[in-house]
Amino acid sequence: MPKLIIDNIETEVPDGTNVLEAARSIGITIPHFCWHPALGKAGACRVCAVKMIDGPVKGLQMSCMLPAQDGMVVSTTDEEAVAFRKSVIEWLMINHPHDCPVCDEGGECQLQDFTIAGGHGIRRYDGRKRTHVNQHLGDFIEHEMNRCIQCYRCARFYQEYAGGTDFGVTGSAGSVYFGRQQDGQLESPFSGNLVDICPTGVFTDKTARFRARYWDYDMAPSICPHCSLGCNTVPMARYRELLKVTARRNDNVNDWFICDRGRFSNACVNAPDRPRQALVDGKAAGMDEAMDALVERLGEFLELHGHESLAIVGSPRMSLEGNIMAGRLKDLLGAGTLSFFSEEDHSERSLEAVSLRNAGKRASQEDVRCADLVAILGCDLLDEAPMMALAVRQAWRNGARVYTLGSEGSIDSAQLKLFETIPIAALTDVPLVEARRPVVICGSRYKGLGVIEAAISDSTRLAILMDEPNDYGCALLSDEYGAIPLFRAMADKRVKGIISFEADLSEELLQGIRVLGAVDWRPGDVLNCAEVVLPASAWVEQDGIFVNYEGRAQRFKQVMQPGLPIKGLTPELHPPRAHRRDTPGGDPLPSWRIVSALLERMGENPAEEPLSGRWEHLRNLDAESAGQTLASMGQE
Repeated sequence: MPKLIIDNIETEVPDGTNVLEAARSIGITIPHFCWHPALGKAGACRVCAVKMIDGPVKGLQMSCMLPAQDGMVVSTTDEEAVAFRKSVIEWLMINHPHDCPVCDEGGECQLQDFTIAGGHGIRRYDGRKRTHVNQHLGDFIEHEMNRCIQCYRCARFYQEYAGGTDFGVTGSAGSVYFGRQQDGQLESPFSGNLVDICPTGVFTDKTARFRARYWDYDMAPSICPHCSLGCNTVPMARYRELLKVTARRNDNVNDWFICDRGRFSNACVNAPDRPRQALVDGKAAGMDEAMDALVERLGEFLELHGHESLAIVGSPRMSLEGNIMAGRLKDLLGAGTLSFFSEEDHSERSLEAVSLRNAGKRASQEDVRCADLVAILGCDLLDEAPMMALAVRQAWRNGARVYTLGSEGSIDSAQLKLFETIPIAALTDVPLVEARRPVVICGSRYKGLGVIEAAISDSTRLAILMDEPNDYGCALLSDEYGAIPLFRAMADKRVKGIISFEADLSEELLQGIRVLGAVDWRPGDVLNCAEVVLPASAWVEQDGIFVNYEGRAQRFKQVMQPGLPIKGLTPELHPPRAHRRDTPGGDPLPSWRIVSALLERMGENPAEEPLSGRWEHLRNLDAESAGQTLASMGQE
């Protein structure tokens, strides 16, 4: 490991670390635009200059291009280096429109930060500026090419890292242009990362355009709920409206990026038809009134039909805390059925997938990125878990062979652009024993998981995808409580009434069943059938934990308060026409708190902390950590 001195601070860094990274490791920030940890070096912007005072290299050098070596003495504050960086910044800003007041990047702009930090505050150039014509890149990305500083990050990410082919760079010298051959929607399912990766305001989030500045947003670390990968995000909200979602770095999970599904799927949170009002027999009621009505009807139902006829239904899209409390409600009531999955097949696959990981062979996305062989069994990754497809691409770029299992491996044309595949007829045809870091990826609906362990080598890791963000947690709870799929209980004709918590139940499944109460933040058939509806808060409106497909428990934090967004409020609700203490549409509560309130009405002590017993070790789980990997069933 090379030892070097940077600004009189001695440091030791791993082999292969460049001088810019070495400086960052000791808290020294060298201005940079083209370098990015996920993309590596390019040497395009020339703004990371440092002075090499002593050692194997002397003079002015670009720190992103220079590997750290023993004996180097580096100065980031040398007058020559400072003057060089200041000049480069001035060159880059010659053609920039200086439109910070109307730029959505203002406040989170790397160009802003390094321009001011570099000492460039007075514009000397008064000539004609180069201008470009912007493109329409679809409904999600706004293009403003005049702000470009030619760092090449966008093209390097889109083409090299993400495998996109419809976006790139044309022109030369001062006329370089980053865009498409013609206007149109960007085709890559990872195109939204252009917003995060661009160090200036060339690409901004069109869905949140002109809505807020960076310092106006309510934001907190969160977890994406749109598949089972558990990618780390930062949702941003203002005035009770979720405006945009950005990626949050987690080297073990999604690294630096997220897919467009996770970035732009905000409509369900802000939807006008989202349940925000408690209902009793279809009529508006207060939360307390509705809870009292549910408890009263529940008592009458149990007296009439008996405890065995009641089913408590949780959900793999509900937080771990909510599902734990659903189990406690079942125990208190002595309900005959507890379900965390509605369908038999979904339950069996989740339980089997969790049990297969008892040997500690779970593959994270980082394991996939570092694999030298990947076998994909029975799934279209772009449909089930897009970021896993991006992880496979990184493995393929580094030389890994990618196998897909026969007709089961449904690979669409978009996925074929990401990596080359070798079709196989059976898993036994994959040379797993020849690989040092092999990974097998199974789709959420792949059948025959039981034969996989017999076919894989000792060094093989497994990534078995699931359907929902908390499938793994629900599988563990199903084992703990002896829960069964709701469909099986319905088939036995024992269930006459249910209480549903964020469960997706079809109208056909509910025929002949009395839905006493339904708790949810999404509209659906079960709410339409429910006698009592209790609105729940969405994941961005509460703290909670999801357990992803590999058993990694990760905490998400509350981003905003529940309530109707101010934009679009009806005249009778819109402030400030009337002062009120409550928030319009602010009744929703986290599902676990609703259960706690119901328990209190039944004479139990309210639960201030649902994580107890075997789950107590998750109470202090840090939302900004890499998460905590849980043991499989029977190993806690």
